[in-house]
Amino acid sequence: MQFGLSESQEFLKDSARKFFAGECPAAEVRRLMETETAYDAALWSKLADQGYTGIIFPEEYGGVGLGKVELMLLMEEAGRALLPGPFFSTVVLAGSVLDAVASPAHKQQYLAPICRGEARSTVAILESNANWDPCFIELTSTNGKLTGEKFFVSDAAIADFLLVVASNGLFAVDSNAHGLKITPMSGMDLTRKLYIVEFRDTPAEKLSSSTDFSRPFDIATATLAAELVGGMQRTLDVTIEYAKTRKQFGKPIGMFQAVQHQCADMYLETESSRSAVYYAGWALEHSSPDASTAVSIAKMYASDAARTVGNRGIQIHGGMGFTWENDVHLYYRRAKASETAFGDATFHRERIAAAVIDSATVSAKTA
Repeated sequence: MQFGLSESQEFLKDSARKFFAGECPAAEVRRLMETETAYDAALWSKLADQGYTGIIFPEEYGGVGLGKVELMLLMEEAGRALLPGPFFSTVVLAGSVLDAVASPAHKQQYLAPICRGEARSTVAILESNANWDPCFIELTSTNGKLTGEKFFVSDAAIADFLLVVASNGLFAVDSNAHGLKITPMSGMDLTRKLYIVEFRDTPAEKLSSSTDFSRPFDIATATLAAELVGGMQRTLDVTIEYAKTRKQFGKPIGMFQAVQHQCADMYLETESSRSAVYYAGWALEHSSPDASTAVSIAKMYASDAARTVGNRGIQIHGGMGFTWENDVHLYYRRAKASETAFGDATFHRERIAAAVIDSATVSAKTA
């Protein structure tokens, strides 16, 4: 493993930072938050022009063919900018699911338009039990139709098609299909809208009989952790700048040791999360045996760290950190929403523990 970014990776990260700073400033994020869908067609088109909508997918489907580390770098910068809209749900989640389990014909039909920026999608996973483990999914397709509900489906209202994870495989549902009802849900992160999706004898095209979505879900989980790193970095930057300019007792509050300690802890949490995320991306790219564990470590640590960094950032800002005009609380909202998505820290600790126990059991049997 290379312990530093390559020249091309540094270029990607730098260019992504400049792109998001220019095309998605805080004022634009706030504007899109106030809309019903947090989606802007012009911004989506620019993302596609940059090749971001096909970043990790094969060139034969219109993708760019870069690796998972490059995806982590891109999403870190997206998290720093608090990118609103369906990029995660469409490209990272739906795209990764299609790339993992769909046939070449279905990839041409569904993945290629995503890579070209011509289609938006999302994946309906959670049910009333709110468990991220696919083995707990009860929704089943019968005679090519779905009946049931999915909850907390990101960006469903603007998806051209939905990918539905059922107990007997993966299905595609057109957004105009009969019996499909999409209802908005309240969410903490206003940059990503959530929905309840109801199916009533809704026609669904079967894309795969596989119920093993571990790899695409691992990619999505690591990507969320990368976004959290970007949000932590932005929170840290804003907080340090505030500490340098806000004065109490005739001098900047950043000169007080208590504030310095808070900022130092924020830096430690951010850098540690970044290291874990980069390794998770590398492990996924090289199909390392510990890839799933690395993903869980990254998500577990980043989930807790993002909440802690947000808390410290708001504390240093004082009452101002709670005001609507201040951006710090927006990153805190994203951190809290992403903390639970694809499993919170407790979920991933249990996942790591299970992997360790299973490994120990196999070793004992072969000893």
